[in-house]
Amino acid sequence: MTDLAGRSFVVTGANTGIGKETARALAQRGAHLVLACRSEDKTRPVLDELRAQSPAAKLEFVALDLGDLASVRACAAELLRRGHPIHVLLNNAGLASVRGQTKDGFELAFGTNHLGHYLLTRLLLDRVRTSATPTQPARIVNVASHSHYSAKTIDFDAAQRPSSSVTGMHEYAVSKLANVLFTKELARRLPADQVTTYSLHPGVIASDIWQRRVPRFLSALPRLFMKNTTDGARTSVYCATSVEVTTHSGRYYADCKAMRPNQAADDETLARALWDKSAAWVGLEP
Repeated sequence: MTDLAGRSFVVTGANTGIGKETARALAQRGAHLVLACRSEDKTRPVLDELRAQSPAAKLEFVALDLGDLASVRACAAELLRRGHPIHVLLNNAGLASVRGQTKDGFELAFGTNHLGHYLLTRLLLDRVRTSATPTQPARIVNVASHSHYSAKTIDFDAAQRPSSSVTGMHEYAVSKLANVLFTKELARRLPADQVTTYSLHPGVIASDIWQRRVPRFLSALPRLFMKNTTDGARTSVYCATSVEVTTHSGRYYADCKAMRPNQAADDETLARALWDKSAAWVGLEP
């Protein structure tokens, strides 16, 4: 099956977990994929594996550390230098249940899960827009989480401090609310005939994002209640490729179905404030 031949995708965090399975599913359909990941050493075996399974796919690596804004800028510059279209930007990478700050001084989950992807998206936006065809808009897909329902708003002061909760899960929820707000604000700002946007909940996934935070003797227990990574990638692939979602820019999906997001995600004032704050923090015009 090569129905994605000639279509170019950038997938962040695609060397493990649902990112890897998303890349595998797209590669099997003949896509051109750029895996944007922190470690080339950890990504090369994935590229080799996917090439062996899907010879029709074209696969590349680009370095990206979302917790370092200089790395995000370098990644965007390299992608633009290569000259490929970007038909789909799939912002998949993320971290959870962590505490601390990014290299640039932002709360770790917010700075990585939202701010790094915000900067990457803004820097690549012109290329994404010009990659649209007369019959098919380009797409931006943001992997969020059901956890965004537990965040009531965004404390912009807290976004500039180290994590304050014991588990880091409150900060994770806020970062995922930011993903949904960002998706909706992009949809308001972009002509739907050029770029459509989607956010999604992949499911509760038995992936590295959780397993590396759990003591080894407990690591098997969560898997009893979680989806595997192949199942977790399905909604990402659906939002990135399905014809059915083309006219539904800005929506939030779970299990390949549109869902009503957190009420806070419908707050246009909050979405604009997040956009403007994020622009100022990364040094861009709103």
